[in-house]
Amino acid sequence: MICSGAQAADVSPLLTQDPKPAEAPEGWTFSIAPYLWMAGISGETAQFGLPTTVDIDADFGDILDNLDFAFMAAGEARYDRFSVIGDAIYVKVSANGETPLGIFATDVDVTSESFSGLLGIGYALLDGPAGHLDIVGGAKLWSVDTTLSFNGGLLGGIERSDSATWVDGMVGLRGKYSFTPEIYLTGWGLVGGGGADIDWDVAMGVGYDFNDRISAIAGYRALGVDYSDDGFVFDVVQQGPILGLAVRF
Repeated sequence: MICSGAQAADVSPLLTQDPKPAEAPEGWTFSIAPYLWMAGISGETAQFGLPTTVDIDADFGDILDNLDFAFMAAGEARYDRFSVIGDAIYVKVSANGETPLGIFATDVDVTSESFSGLLGIGYALLDGPAGHLDIVGGAKLWSVDTTLSFNGGLLGGIERSDSATWVDGMVGLRGKYSFTPEIYLTGWGLVGGGGADIDWDVAMGVGYDFNDRISAIAGYRALGVDYSDDGFVFDVVQQGPILGLAVRF
């Protein structure tokens, strides 16, 4: 079974840092950043009331082979020292496996859908011409759904689904420091919980400003979540390189 939780994120706030160490613009500024997170996933999951957990260990290539659809994008609205940040990650993967003997079913289709979305606000504790350091707080929504479809055999035509949705409060820091007018270092770290026992997310990247409006970033991101409730377990770590393009207006 292949499961993915975001699986390919919040590179979000990381990707949408204001680019140049120039004078602060007046009024609101906005950034949007589609990105690719080449993440693998490891951990354990339990669903459908099974008494044991299933180990997960899939690299990005494994996920890509079974990927149906993925969407990842982040955004930021900023005014003076205040900011509003958002991030959305949706991933759908499918796999097919044969069953022993083929009596109950000849094969089983497995579809896993996961969504994680962060909405938060920030305030710059440090703010200068070379960059800023923000304290941020917000909420992250998780939704994980797995569907089994049996083909052939005694169970042919039967479909079963199991899912969980929860919200975690998140707090942390995010920042940016410009080495030159074009090159900057950016990163962030968040931790929290609520529905999950723990939910954490860290990232670091190097960005390059092509001009006042467009910048690119490359880096590395890792996040983990440990959720369990009524037999549904989703205890995973996702990590891998990230590439993104931010547009500011």
